[in-house]
Amino acid sequence: MDKQQKYDRAYLRMALEWAKLSHCKRKKVGALIVKNKMIISDGYNGTPSKFENCCEDDSGATKWYVLHAEANAILKTASSTHNCNGGTLYLTMSPCKDCSKLIHQSGIKRLVFINKYKDTTGIQFLLKAGVEVLEFDKEKI
Repeated sequence: MDKQQKYDRAYLRMALEWAKLSHCKRKKVGALIVKNKMIISDGYNGTPSKFENCCEDDSGATKWYVLHAEANAILKTASSTHNCNGGTLYLTMSPCKDCSKLIHQSGIKRLVFINKYKDTTGIQFLLKAGVEVLEFDKEKI
């Protein structure tokens, strides 16, 4: 295992821990953005600031306004001195098609994830956009 793989696995383990902070019941997803060997942002899926922490409605469906982990991490950089340009995004689940657009537009050049989302359109989009995409086996993290 090379040095980069060791770092990738360590950051994925951290993203798994971050996912545990989510109040969502159906899926808990964590994200870290790393640039120049430094974590510049983090996120997990959940409701926007100042909203209740419950992510699902009475029928168990996810509320439409729940933010995905990667969107939260990318948006956090907007209120900081950091930008995502050239960074690596670590995710516990591959991005949906909407979040893949945010990832590309933010300048992230590398995506490392564990679990594959049911719709892989987001991954296909990122590959087409020239983003390096790596999937790790959760059992080997």
